[in-house]
Amino acid sequence: MRVLAVARRIWRQLLRDRRTLALILLAPMLVLTLLSLVFDAEPYRPKVALVNVPDALAEALSKTNCTIERLGTEEADAALRARRVDAVVSFPGPRITLEGSDPTASRAVTLAFLEAGKSMMPLKPEVKYLHGSAEMEPFDSFGPVLLGFLVFFFTFIVSGVSFVRERTTGTLERMLSTPVRRWEVVLGYALGFAGVVSVQSALIAAYSVHVLDMMLTGSFAWLLAITLLLAATAMTLGMLLSTFARNEFQMFQFVPLVIIPQIFFSGLFPLETMAPWLRGIGSALPLTYGASALRDVMIRGGGWADLRSEIAVLAGFVITFAAINVWALRRYRSV
Repeated sequence: MRVLAVARRIWRQLLRDRRTLALILLAPMLVLTLLSLVFDAEPYRPKVALVNVPDALAEALSKTNCTIERLGTEEADAALRARRVDAVVSFPGPRITLEGSDPTASRAVTLAFLEAGKSMMPLKPEVKYLHGSAEMEPFDSFGPVLLGFLVFFFTFIVSGVSFVRERTTGTLERMLSTPVRRWEVVLGYALGFAGVVSVQSALIAAYSVHVLDMMLTGSFAWLLAITLLLAATAMTLGMLLSTFARNEFQMFQFVPLVIIPQIFFSGLFPLETMAPWLRGIGSALPLTYGASALRDVMIRGGGWADLRSEIAVLAGFVITFAAINVWALRRYRSV
């Protein structure tokens, strides 16, 4: 009977905690739904530019899983550098120039060319890479995404749990009872967490490149800048969501709802194969832009001209989350 009494107490506690109940019942279905939508997407259709390609080969390529267009040499090179196409097939040769940063696209182009060549005389194309090489490991391609995810995840947890602890111990309420303004509290906490977050991000980035030998063709300074900006986004998001959590356990409940879905839209899976409405979700998530910027730096060797749009979006997320956090603190003091 005493065992049943303990069990009934746990049941009543769960029934009263609607957030935990929803997490137990709904979060697994949410993640499974996202997995189903991602893995049931259409096969990736590589985009290929043709330069002086014979009509017979062009027609054979059009019957494969490729989207083709005929361009001049300069137009094709510009499209490849801007990532509007995945490869350029040119003659005399034949020569295939792959964009190279996405192994999925490179493999799809190579298979399509081999399939098209079956109906013709054997072709031995010269293969070149704009970025990367044939020896590029999958870890080099997915490494920037994993790096961004780990920085985002741990920063979110550290900042969110720390902010919850400040509130549950009464420190935040005592601080808000002083003349200090809400925006000063948010900025002060952000600067305080920034020190630890900066060291954490720098260590992860340095360890990935210098110990794990992850590919880095760009500047380490840009890698560090993007990593810190992504960490700042996670920090302000963690601080914001912590205002809606009563304890550390409830803060962890946000992970399957806020953090895990982002990895599906961070570049591990081709966004082009997803439904348009699903791609729209990805465009509203910070990790999408952070992972894209990290890939630009680490694989494509990008600089300011290539990173400015992602930097602007991530900075916008930081400002937006911080501003909403200031507004959310009104529940503790309307000053």
